Amino acid sequence: MQNYTDKIKDMTLEEKAGLCSGLDFWYLKGIERLEIPSLMVTDGPHGLRKQAQGADHLGIYDSVPATCFPSAVGLASTWDKELIYQVGVALGEEAQAEAVAVLLGPGANIKRSPLCGRNFEYFSEDPYLSTEMAANHINGVQSQGVGTSLKHFAANNQEHRRMSSDSIVDERTLREIYLASFEGAVKKAQPWTVMCSYNKVNGEYASENYRLLTEVLREDWGFKGFVVSDWGAVNERVAGLKAGLELEMPASNGLNDQKIVDAVKNGELDERTLDIAVERILNILDKAVTNKKQNATYDKEAHHRFARKVAAESMVLLKNEAGILPLEKDTDVAVLGGFATKPRIQGGGSSHINPTKIDNVLDELKELAPEASVSFEEGYDLATDHVDEQLIMKAQKAAKNASVAVVFAGLPDRYESEGYDREHLAIPENHRLLIEAVAEVQPNTVVVLSNGAPIEMPWLENVKAVVEGYLGGQAFGGAVADILYGATNPSGRIAETFPVKLSDNPSFLNFPGEGDKVEYKEGIFVGYRYYDTKQVTPLFPFGYGLSYTTFSYSDLRFDKKEIDDTDTLQVSVKVKNTGNVAGKEVVQLYVTDTEASVNRPAKELKRFEKVALEAGEEKEVTFTLDKRAFAYYHVELDDWYVETGEFKILIGKSAEEIVLEDAVTVKSTITLPFTIHRNTLVGDLLKDPKLEPVARELLAKYNPFADMQETDDKEADAPEMLDAMLSNMPLRAMVNFSMGKFTDEMLEELMAELNRV
Repeated sequence: MQNYTDKIKDMTLEEKAGLCSGLDFWYLKGIERLEIPSLMVTDGPHGLRKQAQGADHLGIYDSVPATCFPSAVGLASTWDKELIYQVGVALGEEAQAEAVAVLLGPGANIKRSPLCGRNFEYFSEDPYLSTEMAANHINGVQSQGVGTSLKHFAANNQEHRRMSSDSIVDERTLREIYLASFEGAVKKAQPWTVMCSYNKVNGEYASENYRLLTEVLREDWGFKGFVVSDWGAVNERVAGLKAGLELEMPASNGLNDQKIVDAVKNGELDERTLDIAVERILNILDKAVTNKKQNATYDKEAHHRFARKVAAESMVLLKNEAGILPLEKDTDVAVLGGFATKPRIQGGGSSHINPTKIDNVLDELKELAPEASVSFEEGYDLATDHVDEQLIMKAQKAAKNASVAVVFAGLPDRYESEGYDREHLAIPENHRLLIEAVAEVQPNTVVVLSNGAPIEMPWLENVKAVVEGYLGGQAFGGAVADILYGATNPSGRIAETFPVKLSDNPSFLNFPGEGDKVEYKEGIFVGYRYYDTKQVTPLFPFGYGLSYTTFSYSDLRFDKKEIDDTDTLQVSVKVKNTGNVAGKEVVQLYVTDTEASVNRPAKELKRFEKVALEAGEEKEVTFTLDKRAFAYYHVELDDWYVETGEFKILIGKSAEEIVLEDAVTVKSTITLPFTIHRNTLVGDLLKDPKLEPVARELLAKYNPFADMQETDDKEADAPEMLDAMLSNMPLRAMVNFSMGKFTDEMLEELMAELNRV
């Protein structure tokens, strides 16, 4: 292990500036005379995308073969922390084999709108679920001595004008929703690097946002690595370096390096700031060199088999009327739709993997059910939205002659990709018409979807079953066969809400903004937080998914019924497989603040666990809840705060289906600062436990409504009206209404007394 940081004093100013930008598109600079090597970074949220030697200079095409795992949308749908860790291990092994030092991922951005073109690369609409997925992904990769780059920091929730848009987000929303998934991943996993996003956040580019890159990321969260720009995200290089952006990628051909040199020479930039940046880069370089495994290899076939397991775990059974699935293995099946032979296994853009192999759906179905008759018709042209009536008619005929029709449909590559957002939630018309035409002639119709984000389903009532396959990676075909024939019991749960229609989404009126200004006016009410609180019924709720077995819950218990916010609460619940086959259940724990003084969602996911159960087996699941499970972000306090009161603990199968609940009382150990002034409301004094006695003494003497409250007013609502008026009265009004009994001088004395309490 070399101590590269000792070599900073031997570097020239130009060498130090040079280390803060890339050598080319994928490599960091080295310094040969100081034996500092050049290292490679490359894309890799769900597979290694290492560009082959001599490929295009933009770094888009011709990557070496690597295992293509399901995209993040599918990985999150497993709700399986250990499985995601193992995916990370596999990615780390492949990176070692290809001499890659850092994988550029995972993406922890929140799914604010289902239209975001890059949603397939992000985990969830919920920051806690996203945290757990990202942290386990990072820990898995880094267990193999390969770094990660948590991205895109921060509030990067659309592709439209992504390099110039300004995300306008209030501080509480930023902390509770858009920063929380990054915070949790940094604290639980310490990624080697964090990648800043293209956009502005509250008026300042993320690449030069001191508040985000230094005060929040480093000082508040304790991040130890270096910050790298998204490719081309640097606005002003010197300003970025001052803010905490250590590495610019890709190479700037020396232009921005010279700006750094000039800034040091003219006194604009303290050279110590540059030294700190270089030291952070060298510390990570040291980790990569120290952990490099010589002659590393991996088993391509074993990784493909693992990718099949992961894909099957990620698939979500959305509908299964009359138990049509799993299919009997002697059933005649008509397989319909171009996605069956040319599956869409991943999203478009910088994450596009060159897979080591791709499963053929028809071959996999026939292998699992050799006795079944499996026919195929294309149904639609994958290259276009054009409706070909002849293709549909052939598909109808095949469906009518079979016992079951399985239609493969969804969103083609051109519908969602990095670089642009979707404009609607519809699938191509030729996909929709194929489903509808087949369902007309075949009552036993199953739809298998390939898509990276929610879609509308106007045909849902006309089909028997729906399997959400998302973008299942190279082993999608085998995984689908496993699900359809029951070799794997589906256990995926959607990590995002599927709205009935686009206008139901909370960001609908403010996405993608006007010009370069994007106002997050829905605040903390993102995803299920909005649907639950507003009581808008979704097509499928967050956390939803079916199984080939059934589960029951019982015996919800707490270790205490009353805690301080500095304590932890142990919550246990029993879950039992009440069906006839083995399966996995996702136990979801939500928390509700029953009476908050600020707007809070109807419920928030705070813990979850995936449990494997044999038929008839029962297990107890235990969760530990800490302060953050009950807190909201208090902007004036600049910290997380729990209001004293009752909180409900909800156990659910989804955000919509709550099966058990109980309540606990949590006491705050923090006294909020409360400065009394002339316009402080009487009601606010009465709510404060310390100030209430003084306030009641004041009212006993100078209540302007005392006489009215003591009269026998026949108006039934008079007492309530007077109490409300009094509660909403500022202290200065006591002077006005007391008819001289309570003076300004007395008010000044009272305020001084109250502010001393």
